[in-house]
Amino acid sequence: MAVADDAFDEQCDYLFKAVLIGDSGVGKTNLISRFAKDEFRLDSKPTIGVEFAYRNIKVIDKLIKTQIWDTAGQERFRAITSSYYRGALGAMLVYDITKRATFVNVRKWLHELREFGGDDMVVVLVGNKSDLAQSREVEKEEGKEYAETERLCFMETSALQNQNVEEAFLEMITKIHDIISHKSLETKINGTSLNLPSGKEIHIADEVTATKQPNYCCS
Repeated sequence: MAVADDAFDEQCDYLFKAVLIGDSGVGKTNLISRFAKDEFRLDSKPTIGVEFAYRNIKVIDKLIKTQIWDTAGQERFRAITSSYYRGALGAMLVYDITKRATFVNVRKWLHELREFGGDDMVVVLVGNKSDLAQSREVEKEEGKEYAETERLCFMETSALQNQNVEEAFLEMITKIHDIISHKSLETKINGTSLNLPSGKEIHIADEVTATKQPNYCCS
């Protein structure tokens, strides 16, 4: 199972890059702040360009340094952020459950993600602001159905109340680990080395498998 622990040192086994994408104002920055620093700011300002945060995660016996990129949702920054998809092993596609337009635009973001991202990228569809259920414009079943259609993981979260934030990130990281571990085993059997999108060459000395079974992810 995946365990988050900021006490780990810098000697990580893997470096995973992940990006958060979605319209401006859906809560991407606060999702990262909640996960990386357990903070939430009501006065959070729109991201300009790209910012990122780190957090160390332990999956089984492997230490993973997760580099999470917060991309600007405003249209005028789209040309800047698209290049940052390259090399990302995971993506969190976020919409606001109280604003249907942000859910409609998920299709556009997913198209862009698949155009610039890798074929094996793990994508989690996140309906944020579940604490505002009284103002809901997108039903949970709609998000789940779309995720199943596009073969994405899915979860609703609340950065404000810290609901499912940890679970959503750990789901993504654990699934990335599972994919990388499987590839590492294949390269070990074939006598070759594994090159991650970041260019870091990693040799695996033992078989690694993820034991956490995804509860919200399509197979």
